[in-house]
Amino acid sequence: MNSRGGKTKIESALGLIAGAGSFPFQVVEGAKREGRRVVIVGLRGFADPALKDLADAFYWSGVARLGGWKRIFAKEGVAEAIMAGRVRKADMYGRLRLLRYLPDWTSLRVWYRKARDKRNDSVLQAAAEELAAGGVKLINSTRYCPQILAKAGVLSARGPSESQRQDIQFGWRIAKEMGRLDVGQSIAVKETEVIAVEAVEGTDEMIRRAGQLCRQGGWTLVKVAKPEQDMRFDVPSVGPSTMENMHASGGQVLAIEADKTLLLEQDRMLDLADRYGIVIVALGDKEAARQ
Repeated sequence: MNSRGGKTKIESALGLIAGAGSFPFQVVEGAKREGRRVVIVGLRGFADPALKDLADAFYWSGVARLGGWKRIFAKEGVAEAIMAGRVRKADMYGRLRLLRYLPDWTSLRVWYRKARDKRNDSVLQAAAEELAAGGVKLINSTRYCPQILAKAGVLSARGPSESQRQDIQFGWRIAKEMGRLDVGQSIAVKETEVIAVEAVEGTDEMIRRAGQLCRQGGWTLVKVAKPEQDMRFDVPSVGPSTMENMHASGGQVLAIEADKTLLLEQDRMLDLADRYGIVIVALGDKEAARQ
């Protein structure tokens, strides 16, 4: 609440469109600390049911039910909303996808008519515009939990070797170009050779593929934000599962972008990195160029 001239202004409810993982919990907990009423739309098959216990109002909804989200937010007086949590886009290309997701008319219109193509930024931007037309503004997804963004520096017990620094510098340039084209966020490299690149399958599946292609291990994962990253959605994230997958697949170094990458369950993630001997370093563009 803010007061001015003796009158009290009550902020509208905050909407949260929640996918998988711990990120939605961070958002709702931070918003609650600032006194916001939180209305959660949990994406069925992705969101954790435990979010119900934190919400002031909770609704299950399908991934492709944008019109339903708009009606929920209108009913609950939501003027600002945040998208947080993972949704596997690859699932949208499976068999019988229309029957599986049962998209409403609004989602079909956005998917086929408003999105200029089907890359993440295009679809999410079109969805944001559709929500805005209904009076709901999508805001920076880290607005209520900026503390989980990676800070610059070596985050693990040890830093990269000289050859690993060369791989980071090599991979960073390519990953940034991939981000500019909105292809993916991550690339696996070893000895200045590309092992695997991320596309629609997501980072975890790319990590597994890198392990299959580089059986001797010792490769480096570079994960960066897009050059013009929209912090409202698709912000790069890493967490304990990243460490588990890298360890199982022979990854030895993780280079991420400082101030633009979410560290989920940070303490557990760093404990796993040190246990597995994985190097983690957070860099900006200038620092990456000097590796």
